[in-house]
Amino acid sequence: MLVKLYIENYALIHKLEVDFLSGFSVITGETGAGKSILVGALSLILGQRADTGLLQDPARKCIVEGTFNIKGYYLEEFFHENDLDFDKSAILRREIGQNGKSRAFINDTPVNLQLLKELGDRLVNIHSQHSIITLNNLDFQLAVLDNYSGHEPMVQKFRIDFIEYRKLKSELVRLEEMDLKSREEMAYQQYLLDELKKAEIREGEQEELEKRLEVLTHSEEIKTGLLKSAHLISGDEVNILSMLNEIINSLNSISAFKDDIKVIVDRIRSNHIDIKDLLSEIQRIEQSVAYDGDEAESVANRLDLLYKLEKKHKVSSLDELIAVVQCIENKLSESSHLEDKIKQLQQQVVHSEQDLTKAADTISSARHQSIPGFESEITRLLVSLGIPNAQFKIDCRREEALSRDGFDHIRFFFSANKGSEVNELAKIASGGELSRVMLAIKSLITRKNLLPTIIFDEIDNGVSGDIAGKVGNILRDMSAKMQVIVITHLPQIAGKGDSHYWVFKKDENDSTRSMIKKLTQEERVKEIAKMLSNEVVTDAAYQTAKELLKN
Repeated sequence: MLVKLYIENYALIHKLEVDFLSGFSVITGETGAGKSILVGALSLILGQRADTGLLQDPARKCIVEGTFNIKGYYLEEFFHENDLDFDKSAILRREIGQNGKSRAFINDTPVNLQLLKELGDRLVNIHSQHSIITLNNLDFQLAVLDNYSGHEPMVQKFRIDFIEYRKLKSELVRLEEMDLKSREEMAYQQYLLDELKKAEIREGEQEELEKRLEVLTHSEEIKTGLLKSAHLISGDEVNILSMLNEIINSLNSISAFKDDIKVIVDRIRSNHIDIKDLLSEIQRIEQSVAYDGDEAESVANRLDLLYKLEKKHKVSSLDELIAVVQCIENKLSESSHLEDKIKQLQQQVVHSEQDLTKAADTISSARHQSIPGFESEITRLLVSLGIPNAQFKIDCRREEALSRDGFDHIRFFFSANKGSEVNELAKIASGGELSRVMLAIKSLITRKNLLPTIIFDEIDNGVSGDIAGKVGNILRDMSAKMQVIVITHLPQIAGKGDSHYWVFKKDENDSTRSMIKKLTQEERVKEIAKMLSNEVVTDAAYQTAKELLKN
């Protein structure tokens, strides 16, 4: 329900703050005093378009802020869907700047105008002679029937489950598209992996092959160098070993004369032994070196394969190429996991759809069972509101595909004339009849708090006398379950309110401003007496006003 309304710099309103109570509130005042300005300002926080021409002071921004108590009105789903924090109290604010730019907020969180409107439509319904959008909305008509059937909790659960179902389907479509795109890529990746696996690459192989090819390519040069070295060590009569022997013999003959010569002799003998060992090693290597054309070709081919693979995968070493193998294996593994996830998600979607279908059938059955009673009650109310030949029917058709509402498509039909075919509400010509149809419907939806607040802007147009009293009774009955705010010119309706607000104009500083005041009981008597009179308020008018307030 609307708890507080704050308006600043809007039309004739400079700054105004009014607290509203639960139950039945009436707003009265002279024509042009600004009663409908309140509704216009409230419409801004319900998502209506803004007009900078309505700024009282063009140099300042306009602010409209409404505080609502929203506990118990099934709005948790809305806040959850739109990433808004849910609390029992919600503050809707609209700011219109001097340049015409508009900003909207829900609980101080900036939101777009459409989101503000969506929430506003579920908090307040403004009923006027020319504002019938909500009741002509098929979603609202369905919500009215669900309210009457008394199964909103089941519908709310269905819608929450349906949201999860759509998320599952959306994720499934995303994964299937990803899988479709990746199949061709994965086929190519598998080809690359097979190629690399077939190459049987091993760590350090490239360095080994490069060294072996180097040896094979220069085998003659290596062999010639080794033979020459061996010849210098031990070939012919003059060689390194024979020369070392002569040195040893020469020094040995004089070693008896000086001890440190013996040390030199020992060292040369040691070198002689080392060189003989080196000779053996050179000869062994020389014998092992031989040119093998087949091996050279095989090694060259193997290296060529490795170089091509490195170039193909844009790497510069065998270690990086081995890492490529691991990377491709990981991609293929992920692709396999994706297929498993798709199968699992497909099963979830099927099970979810089966559960939703079962729940939708149950909800549909409940709706069909409640339709006759709903039609009967609306017709009865319309007769009491002065439409004796009223006919009200509900067309409920089953759709093929599941939606957030289940399978049902609901439309309200009406006729005011005996023998005439019923037609859709949106096609009804008479505004007065349509106003009473909407009043009858809204009087039913108050039973289970489908809407927190209903505002009736001059519902009394075309209504008088006994019918006005009956309209007032219906409004009062509605207020037992919801907040009802009525702008009226009729004393029969004003007298039935729990709270009475008076709107008036006041001249201040060369400007006219709209003001509002909550009336005391005595002030209510005077205001209703004025509504009953022409120019002079008579004693009879006072007495009638008191009687209206008693009743």
